[in-house]
Amino acid sequence: MRIDPHALSVPPPTPTAETLPFWQAARRGELLLQRCADCSRWVFYPRALCPHCWSDRLDWAPASARGTVRSFTVVHKPGHPAWAVAAPYTVAVIDLEEGPRMLSALVGIEPAEARVGLAVRARFVEVGEWTLPFFEPAG
Repeated sequence: MRIDPHALSVPPPTPTAETLPFWQAARRGELLLQRCADCSRWVFYPRALCPHCWSDRLDWAPASARGTVRSFTVVHKPGHPAWAVAAPYTVAVIDLEEGPRMLSALVGIEPAEARVGLAVRARFVEVGEWTLPFFEPAG
């Protein structure tokens, strides 16, 4: 079964000062990532210091919202009851084109169709009061 993210009623994210720009961009349908002004490397998840050079000069920049599936698992028994309506669904580690990795769910694809190396793009979906980044096949 393909996951219907609109049917979800999952616990919302808890924005912080460091993550709020990410969630605001998601609301606009944009994948915004931090980029270090000193070493030029991309950073995800949002944080106060660059994990590559420890600089505190992190800026926000639009990302391509494209990547590939690095790894995945099919969830048959969700850890939270709100996800039961979507089971079975696929959770994947996405290698973003910019370099960082992101954990998300795949949409628009049957769990049996998921594979390592699958080209994907972000799909922003309203779930309750929030817009969440899921990923779908890029083709």
